[in-house]
Amino acid sequence: MLKGKKILLGVTGSIAAYKAAEIVSLFKKKGADVFVIMTESATKFIQPLTFSTLSGNLVVDNLFSTNDKMMIKHVSLAQWADLILIAPATANIIGKIAQGIADDMLATTVMASNTKVVFAPAMNKNMISNPLYQQNVEKLTALGYEFIDSEYGQLACGEVGEGRLANIEEIVDKVDYLLTFKNDYKDKTVLVTASCTREPIDKVRFLSNYSSGKMGFALAKIARARGAKVILITGPTCLPIPKGITTVSIETAEEMKKEVFKYFSESDIIISAAAVADFRPKELFAGKIKKEKNTNPFIELEKTSDILLELSNKKGKKILVGFAAETENLTANALKKLKEKRLDLIVANDISVKETGFASDKNRANLINSRGTVKELPLMPKIDMAGKILDEILKLK
Repeated sequence: MLKGKKILLGVTGSIAAYKAAEIVSLFKKKGADVFVIMTESATKFIQPLTFSTLSGNLVVDNLFSTNDKMMIKHVSLAQWADLILIAPATANIIGKIAQGIADDMLATTVMASNTKVVFAPAMNKNMISNPLYQQNVEKLTALGYEFIDSEYGQLACGEVGEGRLANIEEIVDKVDYLLTFKNDYKDKTVLVTASCTREPIDKVRFLSNYSSGKMGFALAKIARARGAKVILITGPTCLPIPKGITTVSIETAEEMKKEVFKYFSESDIIISAAAVADFRPKELFAGKIKKEKNTNPFIELEKTSDILLELSNKKGKKILVGFAAETENLTANALKKLKEKRLDLIVANDISVKETGFASDKNRANLINSRGTVKELPLMPKIDMAGKILDEILKLK
């Protein structure tokens, strides 16, 4: 999605400066054009030649760098860029920009720019918790600057705490989202359920399904990228917890129901992408069922709560979106579920089709609204389908 986008990367004097080389490499792989501005301190950690080789463009490393052919000046670069990313961003550069100080090429370029500026901080844990630094972050955030929170972990000084540069892929994804999506979900709160539930049989066994959570997580990420406050309620999954999203982990259908209704009142849109178990064992066996003593064990099942139906009875003006995972009569079964549960939109997909369904990175689906209008979506990555679903939700009002 970054093809043809123009990104200005500012690299400052942090030991994490070497990681910026990977950021440039990933941007280039995605088709972006990248210019790099280095502070004088940054050049002590990594050579400009590294960035010029990776980016294919000259590196600016002082306020008096000139090249008329490339028009490398603070004003021309500020006007050229679609987005400015400063990674790693030290407390020094953040403080200077917050106070309007422009005494190097990077700070001067930021001051001369009207484009989006994103900071990915990296520093000692005591620096990041310093009230003066926090005031600068608050000031810049209020002015519309974006921050990608640093991570908790082992720091270069040997201490453990907040301050590590965020994951490189997370940084690149954030830039990708900012340059790709409109802020059309601003002021909306979106609740997304994802993955499966587990209904225990005994202390070591459970009933569940193959849902991985990939579709729900994609919806949560793209809704967040489009400006929404997102609450993600997820069953067991191997997917990393997304940053910037309130995430609640559950196991059973009853636990999911409890959390969904906990956040229901503050949500404008509820997207039920989780594959919630329809049945659970009526009785939980104590300990572990031993096969030597139970050659043919009988497990009686009972229905779980129908969370989506209960939501529909209380939804009022909220938008309610469901999913229908079917193996036959896709549209007919989805329409039945849509009407029974009074949904505004249902996403129907045939999980028996190759390359789609549970655990796959791709999906093919029909979007059916409350008027019965069917929109067929071809095979596509789930992250792209998430965008299509969110587009359709905006049309419902």
